[in-house]
Amino acid sequence: MSDRPVTEMSFEEAMAELEQVVAKLDSGDVPLEESITLYQRGADLKKRCADKLAEAEEKVAAITLDADGQPKGTTPIDPQ
Repeated sequence: MSDRPVTEMSFEEAMAELEQVVAKLDSGDVPLEESITLYQRGADLKKRCADKLAEAEEKVAAITLDADGQPKGTTPIDPQ
């Protein structure tokens, strides 16, 4: 697993590491203290994935269509 900050990871990187965390926790071979640390890392990775998916959904929702239903551009998304 990576020591890289979760906030710097792409969706794919966070998902791959989350899968590793889950597999390690599911194995049952992890001491309690390490399990707690892994669980927290997993929670952070899950949030990162959810946030990146929400960003993607906003971008898709912002695509505008012309009269024929074809994409013609995007509308600006309000910064938060």
